Amino acid sequence: MTMIDPTARIADGAVIGAGTEIGPYCIIGPNVVLGENCKLLAHVTVNGHTTVGAGCVISPFAALGGPPQDLSYRGEPTRLEIGEACTIREGVTMNIGTVKGGGLTRVGDRGFFMNNSHVGHDCTVGNNVIFATSATLGGHCEIGDFVYIGGLSAVHQFTRVGPQVMIGGVCGVRGDIIPFGLANGQYAVLEGLNIIGMRRRQFTKQRLAAVRAFYQKLFHGPGVFAERLASVQPLADEDPAIAEILAFIDGAKHRALCLPANTN
Repeated sequence: MTMIDPTARIADGAVIGAGTEIGPYCIIGPNVVLGENCKLLAHVTVNGHTTVGAGCVISPFAALGGPPQDLSYRGEPTRLEIGEACTIREGVTMNIGTVKGGGLTRVGDRGFFMNNSHVGHDCTVGNNVIFATSATLGGHCEIGDFVYIGGLSAVHQFTRVGPQVMIGGVCGVRGDIIPFGLANGQYAVLEGLNIIGMRRRQFTKQRLAAVRAFYQKLFHGPGVFAERLASVQPLADEDPAIAEILAFIDGAKHRALCLPANTN
């Protein structure tokens, strides 16, 4: 049964799914679609052309679907899509897209967004991510599945973060981070592989050994990086994770690769 507190304000045109609960002082705009069995606890604002998937729980003072923080935006009906079963804590902000960025900000399923984290315009965020307190994305970022971003860390606009990456706290991420990478430091550097995350994803000892050997050859072998990258291409057949890392590097768009310190 849908329950709406009498102090909430639901604009004409909004679609509220069955079983959704909207708590005190929430504001829902006319172009919003809330899926089934969501819970908006109190003081939540959802505006813009925004869709929220079923089973999401949204805490007080979250603001979803606000205009992009981009000076070129002129009120176009761009969108924000949030997947199912996300936990969105206090003060989280997620913005709609821009026309020049494709018009869509997309967030996947089962994300956990801690207080005051931010998803900027035109970002694509995968499934099962965790954004710790005040983790922030600039516009146009691409974040893979199972990514963890530590507290107070910020990802520069147009940066790609591959699947199963772990980013430490208080990091400034200015370069693309390879899938399965572990990045840390004030200006993030690649410290190795996210071995804990890989084990959680059921990587065997044999697979871990193969990917570790590949990583060492690519980032710490003899010669300059371009030469090493060319030499490890045949290793793509050894493990799907190696193939995924090489494809990610090959798909570079705007940012340089995040590398270990002192890499040639």
